[in-house]
Amino acid sequence: MKKQEKPVQFFSDEYLEQCRKMRPEEILTFLESFRKLQAATPCQSKLISLKVPEDLLRAFQLKSKAHGLRYQTQIKTLMKKWIDENG
Repeated sequence: MKKQEKPVQFFSDEYLEQCRKMRPEEILTFLESFRKLQAATPCQSKLISLKVPEDLLRAFQLKSKAHGLRYQTQIKTLMKKWIDENG
């Protein structure tokens, strides 16, 4: 069995500069939020209801299918990417 490599996190200069300006209270809030996010197991999911314009959903489903992706998985991937990039 091949050992799975861990992803490497890269930070932009702008993001690092923003982090340097954080107050101690903001850092503590961020760390607590991060701890809670990491504590959740990947298999836990919550069923939600989301209103999306039909044409947008249809286009998203078609594009996902064209790339061989499940559209709901792609939505979750985009949500996680946005969180990771925007802290």
